[in-house]
Amino acid sequence: MERRSALPHDFREVLHCLKMRSKYAVLLVFVVGLVIIEKENNFISRVSDKLKQSPQVLPEANETEVSLVQAENGSLASLRQLDTAFSQLRMRLRNVTLQLAGELGTAAPGPRRHVLLMATTRTGSSFVGEFFNQQGNIFYLFEPLWHIERTVTFEPGGANAVGSALVYRDVLQQLLLCDLYILESFISPAPEEHLTAALFRRGSSRSLCEEPVCTPSLKKVFEKYHCKNRRCGPLNVTLAAEACRHKQHMALKTVRIRQLEFLQPLAEDPRLDLRIIQLVRDPRAVLASRMVAFSGKYESWKKWAAEGEAPLQEDEVQRLRGNCESIRLSAELGLRQPRWLQGRYMLVRYEDVARAPLRKALEMYRFAGIRPTPQVEEWIRANTQAPQDGNGIYSTQKNSSEQFEKWRFSIPFKLAQVVQDACEPAMRLFGYKLASSAQELTNRSLSLLEEGPPTRVT
Repeated sequence: MERRSALPHDFREVLHCLKMRSKYAVLLVFVVGLVIIEKENNFISRVSDKLKQSPQVLPEANETEVSLVQAENGSLASLRQLDTAFSQLRMRLRNVTLQLAGELGTAAPGPRRHVLLMATTRTGSSFVGEFFNQQGNIFYLFEPLWHIERTVTFEPGGANAVGSALVYRDVLQQLLLCDLYILESFISPAPEEHLTAALFRRGSSRSLCEEPVCTPSLKKVFEKYHCKNRRCGPLNVTLAAEACRHKQHMALKTVRIRQLEFLQPLAEDPRLDLRIIQLVRDPRAVLASRMVAFSGKYESWKKWAAEGEAPLQEDEVQRLRGNCESIRLSAELGLRQPRWLQGRYMLVRYEDVARAPLRKALEMYRFAGIRPTPQVEEWIRANTQAPQDGNGIYSTQKNSSEQFEKWRFSIPFKLAQVVQDACEPAMRLFGYKLASSAQELTNRSLSLLEEGPPTRVT
C-alpha cells in the first residue's frame, strides 16, 4: 500500500523536472538563435557596406593612377539589386533580433537624443556646437542646411519666408533621422554613386572625418571642404548615414531656422527625442562681429558711422528689426513651454557661455539627457584659454573671459543706438541693458548684462 501511494508523487516530480528542462531548452534555443542572427547581421552589414563603396577603390601602394572597379558581370545595376536584397534581408534579421531580445528580456541601450542648436550668424554657435562635436557618441553635423539655402531661393518675407522655413524643416527632419541622402538633391556638383567632395564644412564634423567614414584619399580628386587633421577621400554618403545610425545620439547646428513654431512636427515625431537649444547674443555685438566677418555687406553702415551724411537705408534697419523680432518671438514661444515643447526647449546666452563655458556646457548636456565624456571637458578647458592669435573671426578657440565684451570698443555709439532702437524688445527679454552714452558703452565697470535670461514667460 505504501509503495502504491508513493508512485503518483514520484511521477509528478518527473513531470515537473521535464517541464523545467523544456523551459530551459526553449530559452537556450532563443539565445543561440540570437547569437547566430547577430553574426549573420554583422556579416551582411560588412558585405553591404563594401558594395555601397563601389566604385570607390583604395589607392595602390605606389600611389599610381586609381581606376574604378568594374562589376564582373559588366553592370552596376546588378550590384544595386544585390545590395537592395541584402539590405532587405538585413532589416528582417534585425527585426527578428529585436523581437527575440524583447522576449528574452535583454536590456535596451539608453534613449537616443536629437539635439538642435538653433542660432543666427555671429552668435558663437560654431564654438558652442563644438561642445557636442567633441562627444564621441554623438553624430554631429555642421550647417548642412547651407546647401538648401544655396539651391532653393526664396525672397524674404511673406509666403516665401514660410515656404523656405517648411523646406528647411522637412530636410532637417530627415537629417535627424540619419537620412543623409536628402542632401544629395542640393549638393553641387551632384554626388555620383553617393560620393561627394563638396559637403559644406565637412571638416567641422568629427564624425565625418573618422573611421569608417574617412576612406582613403584619391589622387586628382579635389575636396573643397576636406577634413582638417587627416586625409580622407570623397565623402561616402552611405557610410556617413550608417555611422549616424550607429552613434547613440545626433546633434546638428544651424543658423538657417528662425521660426520655432515650424519645428512642432519634429518635436511631436515619435521617432525623434528632440531637444532645442536656442543660442542668443547681444545684437550690438552681433552687428559689430558681422561688420568684420561680412565687411562688404555693411559698407553703408560703416560709411554712415564714419561720415554721417546720408542716413541708413530704411530697408536695412527694417531687416535688423525683423531679425530681432523673429528671435524674440521664437524665444517667447519656447519660454511659454506649450505642451509640445515641454522639456524640449532651452534658452542660452552666448555671454553666459563665454563667462563660464564648462558650467554652461554641463547644463546643456543635462538638458539634453546626455552624459558628457572627459574629452568634452578637456576640449573646453583647452579652447577657452586660447592665445591671442587663436581668436580669428572664424576660430572656435576663444579666450572667452576676455572676448565676449570686446565689441564694446569696436562699434560706434551711433550704431549701437540704431541697434537698441530696432531691437529693444528682444534686448529687454534677454537681459541686455541699453547704453545711454558712449561713455557708458565703453565703461567695462558698468555691466550691460542682467543677472540671467528668463527661464519662463507667461
